[in-house]
Amino acid sequence: MSENSGGFWPSGSAVPAGDTVSPRANTAAEAADLVGRSAAALVSGIPAKPADDGFFGPASVTWRISGDLTAPVAGLRALLIQALHPLAMAGVDQHSDWRADPVGRLAATSAYVSTVTFGERASAERAAARVRRIHERVTGVDPVTGQEYHASDPALLLWVHAALVDSNLAARETFGVPLAADDADCYVEEMVVAAELVGVPAASVPDSVAGLARYLAWVRPQLQLTAAAEQSAAYLLDPPGLDEEVAEIWQDIREAVLICLPDWARQAYGFTAPELTGSRRAEIRQALGVLDAVFLGEPGVLEARQRITLRLRAAAGASGGRPPGPVAAHA
Repeated sequence: MSENSGGFWPSGSAVPAGDTVSPRANTAAEAADLVGRSAAALVSGIPAKPADDGFFGPASVTWRISGDLTAPVAGLRALLIQALHPLAMAGVDQHSDWRADPVGRLAATSAYVSTVTFGERASAERAAARVRRIHERVTGVDPVTGQEYHASDPALLLWVHAALVDSNLAARETFGVPLAADDADCYVEEMVVAAELVGVPAASVPDSVAGLARYLAWVRPQLQLTAAAEQSAAYLLDPPGLDEEVAEIWQDIREAVLICLPDWARQAYGFTAPELTGSRRAEIRQALGVLDAVFLGEPGVLEARQRITLRLRAAAGASGGRPPGPVAAHA
């Protein structure tokens, strides 16, 4: 996971219908490289000499929230919520290689999000066009509901989008520095273009926090826990093969995700929310900082973070504002 990681459809790791994916014997070894592959995904999306500011740019709220330490919590929360839509989960389960290479899928999704967030417009448009082409061939029937699904369906794409946007706000509210109400609305509005890039009509995308909440409430009756969603959640919350240091940190992140989940999602999974005291919040924040330090040691991450920070400071200087602090990046 990287800046604002999370999301089912935009990954590029689809498997053509009718093909099968054989489980790999080295799933644990793949998971052990979670940090390294996530770091490479982040770096791949941040240009050294950008021709333009992309769809967001250093003056956007989107860039500011992307640098928060809570991004790993937000990403995992989004994935768990997205998985509760049976049609979205069926598409992933039947057409991706997540069981054989779950870390690869997470890294592919992270690379896409990084490119759309920080990349040039042309790069973001190319990445989105590739995702749309993949979506065209991802179709099938959900074995749980018996309904047909199409990955290019704007309704499913909107669900994935909304879960990620809501998760970024929720994670920051609980474990980071909450956005002011105006900034939160601005962030939701800015992210409309991300949904448009994958094929969702702008008019159907919530553009305010209140609108986002109304949309999520409207979709809730369609949600349910399937076996595939349960298996996906089990991997995400307890990935095998992590080294001792990262595995210990991951338990703190797991607890943070469970705390951040809305009540209805926790109930669907059968989870119990741990108690969040002031001291426990501080411990989780510390764990996120340690994970960020581990991530910083990966090749190219420091340089990528410096490029983002310099552009943020230049934008702040041009507008007469106070330069922001360093941008965090995470696994």
